[in-house]
Amino acid sequence: MKKSLLDKLNKLSSFLKKLDSLAVAYSGGLDSTFLLFMAKENVKRKVIAVTSVSKIHKKREIRDSEIMTKEIGIEHIKIDTDELSMKDFIRNDPERCYFCKKNLFKRIYEIAKEHGISHIAHGANLDDMNDFRPGNRAAEEMNILSPLVYAGLRKDEIREISKEIGIRIWNKPASPCLATRIPYGKKITEKAIEMIDKAEEFLEDLGFKEVRVRYYGELAKIEVPENMLTYVIDKRNEISKKLKEIGFSFISLDIDGFFSGKLNLVLK
Repeated sequence: MKKSLLDKLNKLSSFLKKLDSLAVAYSGGLDSTFLLFMAKENVKRKVIAVTSVSKIHKKREIRDSEIMTKEIGIEHIKIDTDELSMKDFIRNDPERCYFCKKNLFKRIYEIAKEHGISHIAHGANLDDMNDFRPGNRAAEEMNILSPLVYAGLRKDEIREISKEIGIRIWNKPASPCLATRIPYGKKITEKAIEMIDKAEEFLEDLGFKEVRVRYYGELAKIEVPENMLTYVIDKRNEISKKLKEIGFSFISLDIDGFFSGKLNLVLK
């Protein structure tokens, strides 16, 4: 392992060793999996993983969180954070993630207290600090630890270290909550969330590892990496048929390709 990565890994380990117990807000993604793995190795007494299983989270991600906590050997607690009942969330303004994370961390605090856990952490990394992430403000306000940020770890570094230490999902693409597929200002509904989840799971099964289905009412806009654009065209009849069965009337392809945080462009 490169010295620069080893130094950051040691910094992370030293930070975690100072904690007697920790609850990790666990999504099933790479960052929180890496944090959970390192916490299991270094936190003194007890580590638990807490995962939201509400409708805004992909069913596949929830299944992955169950599998990974078993592999790591961590107690896994699942909670329904019921964001779709929150007016501040479903109105879907740019502060949506703030209200979501505030609600999540409040619930994790309750669980941590019940289990005698002293600290709570989430898997934010240094790259997350460069994007519009209101959820990070909620974490700061509620004294949620960000060990990966403290250690100065970026996403590509987390991938590299995870591969070296044997974390199976080291190359897993990021997959934020399904509400991020709905443009700001358009109300978040259970129906929209279900349609997005079904559409993305279908596309993933077709071989698209990174894919977003942006929800514009009757229109679904598909985003995939640039090198996969032609594959969408090749599969267009199959894709169109399935997405119309799901409930979309019109299917489009974003020719700019996928990149994270695209819907935040309207804020700049």
